[in-house]
Amino acid sequence: MKSHLIIALLFTVGIVSGQPPRRPAVSSPDVHPDHRVTFRYFSKTAQRVSVSGEFLKAPLKMWRDTAGVWSVTVPPVSPDIYPYSFWIDSVQIADPNNTYLFANERFKRSILDVPGDKPLIHALQNVPHGKVSYHYYPSGTLKSVRSLLIYTPPGFDHQSKKKYPVLYLIHGGSDTEETWTKVGRANLIADNLIAQGKAEPMIIVMPYGNVRPHAMADFTPDLVNEVIPYVENHFPVRKDSRHRAIAGFSVGGGQTLNIGLTHPDKFAYICSYAPYTATDEFKRNFGNWTPDAHVMNKQLKRFTISVGTDDFLYESVKQNIAMFNEKKIKVDPLIVSGGHTWMNCRLFLTHSLQQIFK
Repeated sequence: MKSHLIIALLFTVGIVSGQPPRRPAVSSPDVHPDHRVTFRYFSKTAQRVSVSGEFLKAPLKMWRDTAGVWSVTVPPVSPDIYPYSFWIDSVQIADPNNTYLFANERFKRSILDVPGDKPLIHALQNVPHGKVSYHYYPSGTLKSVRSLLIYTPPGFDHQSKKKYPVLYLIHGGSDTEETWTKVGRANLIADNLIAQGKAEPMIIVMPYGNVRPHAMADFTPDLVNEVIPYVENHFPVRKDSRHRAIAGFSVGGGQTLNIGLTHPDKFAYICSYAPYTATDEFKRNFGNWTPDAHVMNKQLKRFTISVGTDDFLYESVKQNIAMFNEKKIKVDPLIVSGGHTWMNCRLFLTHSLQQIFK
């Protein structure tokens, strides 16, 4: 009997000893009280590892310990939300230990959230919260079923007689309908501003703006002929132009101009963030544009274009602003520091939500 037990014990030890060692537990990123941030990545085979992000001027080299964990601690980072990634032997990847991913179709990056000493406007705060829900609508324009994210404000009740204004909010070129909530925190910004009495309770509709393989111009009729009717048939909303706004970033900012300015009878508020306008649609719409400025300025209650001075689109945006001024269209520029970033997007949206539907 004892011999059998010894053999069984040796067999068990052999199995256990034959298993590869467990990889060490890795936490990344770790934000310290002084806003320094430590990044970690596990690999025993990588030769070079670095971290890059919009809080760094250049990728920062990471160092490996004896357990195979690469790490680096960066100097204090200004409170905000930033995309970042790791470079593993010249291959860019998201941080595998961070579940907070940047919603994008072209690149995969992770998100670093550095909280402020006082809650930032996009932070989760102890206020009444609205809801974000997923919806699907059949698009006759694009011959497909497409997706929407819809934010309803705190206290929203489908059965109530109260009707709400609507903001149509469009993402950037390779982003998705989730980017405005997962990266832009549009829902939390709206919650906080509504709680502070600085924004009107509103419904925010975030459509999927990419229509490939269709021409991007096809998104204009899709939003006007499909998205707006879907929202107005399923939600208690105000249907006049004074209670309808449109906003967007980058490619979505260009789409905002194309849609809003060709339908001023539908949108009294147009808010374009760092618009990308080097498109055939924009050239067709505004290349030989001869608007009735007097009529349009009456239709538009507020028309804003926002951009950062370090944005790669800064010069083209200035040219667009000059063009609208030349056409006598009243445009309110918002020029800030910074680049073509979602940090600025949150700033632009915060500014817009306090101005529309007033």
